[in-house]
Amino acid sequence: MMPYYFVWCCISSLLVIVYCNEDDQSVPMTDLERERLKEEARDMFYHAYRAYMDNAYPADELMPLSCEGRYRGSHPSRGDLDDTLGNFSLSLIDTLDTLVVLGDIAEFEHAVKLVIKDVTFDSDVTVSVFETNIRVLGGLLSAHILSEYVKDRIGVMQWYRGELLEMAKDIGYRLLPAFNTSTGIPQARVNLRHGIKTAKLWNSRETCTACAGTMLLEMAALSRLTGDTVFEEKADKGMDSLWGLRHRGSGLMGAVLDVESGRWVRRESGVGAGIDSYYEYCLKAYILLGNSKYLSRFNKHYSAVMKYVSQGPMLLDVHMHRPHTNARNFMDALLAFWPGLQVLSGDLKPAVETHEMLYQVMQRHTFIPEAFTTDFQVHWGEYPLRPEFLESTYFLYRATGDHHYLRVGEKILRGLQTHTRVPCGYAALSDVRSGRHDDRMDSYVLAETFKYLYLLFAEPSDLIIDLDDFLFTTEAHLLPLSLSRIVTNHSLGVHNEGIENEDGPYQCPSSLRLFPQALRKPLKNFVSDTCPDSVKQVVRRRLLAANFQSGNPEHMRIIGEMGISITHLDDGRIQLLHTFSKARSVADAKEGLLFMQEMLEVAKSQGPETLPQAVTFTSDGITYSLSAGPAHFGRQLVGNTKVTGKVGIADPLNACEKLKNPEAIKGKIAIVQRGNCMFIDKARRMMEAKAIGGIVVDNSGDVSKTSPLFAMSGDGNDDVNIPVVFLFVNDAAKLLSALTKDLKMKVTLGYRNTLSEEESLKKQEDIDNTSENKASVHNFSSDRLLNGEAIMTLGLLSYSSARLSVLCFSLQIGNSQLPRISLHFTLPPASQLSSFSLPTLGEIIEVNNGEIDSSPADSKKKTWKEDEEDLASLPEKLQNVLASLSKAAPSN
Repeated sequence: MMPYYFVWCCISSLLVIVYCNEDDQSVPMTDLERERLKEEARDMFYHAYRAYMDNAYPADELMPLSCEGRYRGSHPSRGDLDDTLGNFSLSLIDTLDTLVVLGDIAEFEHAVKLVIKDVTFDSDVTVSVFETNIRVLGGLLSAHILSEYVKDRIGVMQWYRGELLEMAKDIGYRLLPAFNTSTGIPQARVNLRHGIKTAKLWNSRETCTACAGTMLLEMAALSRLTGDTVFEEKADKGMDSLWGLRHRGSGLMGAVLDVESGRWVRRESGVGAGIDSYYEYCLKAYILLGNSKYLSRFNKHYSAVMKYVSQGPMLLDVHMHRPHTNARNFMDALLAFWPGLQVLSGDLKPAVETHEMLYQVMQRHTFIPEAFTTDFQVHWGEYPLRPEFLESTYFLYRATGDHHYLRVGEKILRGLQTHTRVPCGYAALSDVRSGRHDDRMDSYVLAETFKYLYLLFAEPSDLIIDLDDFLFTTEAHLLPLSLSRIVTNHSLGVHNEGIENEDGPYQCPSSLRLFPQALRKPLKNFVSDTCPDSVKQVVRRRLLAANFQSGNPEHMRIIGEMGISITHLDDGRIQLLHTFSKARSVADAKEGLLFMQEMLEVAKSQGPETLPQAVTFTSDGITYSLSAGPAHFGRQLVGNTKVTGKVGIADPLNACEKLKNPEAIKGKIAIVQRGNCMFIDKARRMMEAKAIGGIVVDNSGDVSKTSPLFAMSGDGNDDVNIPVVFLFVNDAAKLLSALTKDLKMKVTLGYRNTLSEEESLKKQEDIDNTSENKASVHNFSSDRLLNGEAIMTLGLLSYSSARLSVLCFSLQIGNSQLPRISLHFTLPPASQLSSFSLPTLGEIIEVNNGEIDSSPADSKKKTWKEDEEDLASLPEKLQNVLASLSKAAPSN
């Protein structure tokens, strides 16, 4: 077995001071500057702490604009955000160990006495298990350990008799009922007095991976400090169950799961919100507890993340079961912890690169917004004073000694002082673009944000504790590494388990090869508008990336002159290869570079991926299943979820105004035609007419292909609750032709599963292992790219959409490395194109009249006369649709 201190040696061996002089951000910081910034960080903490103690205590949080406390239920509900509150003086408990870090033992002793005297957990309040564990249990344990520490080494607090540990044990027992599930994975919430014995909690089954997987450090510490093994046993079993739910092919975890069945509810996988601290606790459980199985798990997860999620400096969510497919086109602020975790694991190069990308995002928006798109625009504008980027900045400085990170910290400090400081503490921002304040100061601002800010500028000699003897939890609470030497019956058993073969290295990287400046320099302009070029050159543009069509010979000629060639892969994807030397001229080569970089600009039009849909019906004894495009709005049909009903034709057909025939649509699947207004507006009008689903028929000459098909975009406000799918002209004609033969025919909308997860993954793995693709953009390392060439591998989305979805990018031109591009493109293979002969207009006219009633069984039965009135106008509408399709249909 490897010694548990392996990972820490990587940090201590990398204390290499690298002074950069490329710009003012890397000018070495003098001792006087550091001291001044350290004291300013201290003042910032006390400004916030005093505001809480003077105006909010014993409430859970301070409301800095109102200058009053926030209790559970004292103000209008903020939804899940209020599950953090339990009327247990959250902010003070969360802040206790920060007082010790700042060396304020007198205030620490006073605060500990207040907690012991005032705080009780016997309340009929439902709280988040995850938040209560990391903030309250973690805060109490850390404060107990530090109370004993200062008692033994400084000689103060001689009155202390372990009261905080007893309180920790009390809250620990109140959290245990959450683990009473069939899988052992804890529930998301628990009532502090009644456990999960309430109807609402009993029926609540979903939790996030991070929520369930961020329990072990605190629970194991509680067991080892009290001798009661039940806490570590429960948390360890929950981690084992989570590990068993990973995708065996990709090695990734999903975001949300059912704690009873173990079924994944949301399968997107990344390192941000919903998953983040699960990966963190896999590594830190090994460091703190000395249990090698967690290092094995972390290494396997880490390899998967770096293979699929890490796309250059960016970290983009993918589907755990289809890891080469991006799940969304934005990143959230919580992933900023990842470079710090990479430092802890000894992988410095990608940590430096991702941190640099995040720093440029911060420079562009003053703060890192809660979420930002792949072209670094604001997606969610909130800034709740999060600590994750500061955390990574601190760890990178500790690992490299590079004063660049001190300058980054100085810029963060200035931003906080300028934009978030208010008379009563520090206020979050509701939008980084407007700078508008939010009446919110979460407990982690005192527990983490100001703690890491102070530590960044502090020397080890400034502290009364040796941080090398401690591990930071995800809430920045301090747990001693000596806990690994406390052996319980449970920990003794798990240490002797057979450990799976390791993927990761058992040695520290050489510090001689680590030069953060050299790693940052190629990324200097990664985020546009951050470090603009001093001289702007105007390049004549002949073709914009958003207008490119691979079937257009003129477009192919132009990109050829730019030095861009196309290779068709067997699976229908295409690969773009940009070679500077093959361009017709230097100007054409530069235009080629712009063409490839420009793909980032169209990323804003990429919505989150949805699952392929199908329209199924039976005609003349034959069952047809037509490939249908999904929508980025409305009800998503997954698994066995289906909607079945008869059909109605909207009037007006394009549904761009209120429907004139709602009775003909009510309880049915409505058919509308594309064009003249947004897809989501059509869906709203179908929903207003009480349709149970909708089919949008194309109005152009494009043809259908295998999934994923053209996806209909929304407007950012998803208020549609019915499923809506899209049919290309040839498939729509098949459906409507069948309807002309049987107007009572039922149609089913559902999920189209073309390949099993394993088959899909295996197919993608085979593609990636081909010789053509080995140097593709799936691997960011510059030595895997052809010298002087830029490679882009493209995957099929939809021929008709003519939209390019940017995943990531990397270009290697000579010795200059530019950001990397990987695209989903729109060209299908010839094998997927099919021909279809539309019925002639004469055949269409012969429409049989008869009864049609597609109302649900539980709806009011319509009379024959009403049905007959609905039916009378249907043939004409079908003729109109088919006539329109006939004009637009392709010849092949």
